[in-house]
Amino acid sequence: MVLINFIEPSGNVRQVRATPGCKLKDVAIDNLVSGVVAECGGACSCATCHVYIEEGLMDYVGLPVGLEAEMLELAFDVRRNSRLSCQIAVTEEMNGMKVGIPTRQS
Repeated sequence: MVLINFIEPSGNVRQVRATPGCKLKDVAIDNLVSGVVAECGGACSCATCHVYIEEGLMDYVGLPVGLEAEMLELAFDVRRNSRLSCQIAVTEEMNGMKVGIPTRQS
């Protein structure tokens, strides 16, 4: 299991365990993390699962491309470490990772 630290819009930190291979969006939804909505269910057709990846892990996680990059154009408060959590598969290397959530979703 991999430990993920979600920083909710309130500033509350929720530590949850995730199975490698799961989408980060599913981990947030399954653990009732506040702020991750995922209206499209993970089809990359909205931007309501927008998160901020810990700066030191962006090189590992990678930058958004294609449809994800287009969807992020619709998101609130996009930053250089913004990603859609439906596009990120959990790996062992993410153990202890901090994932911020915007104060609101688009």
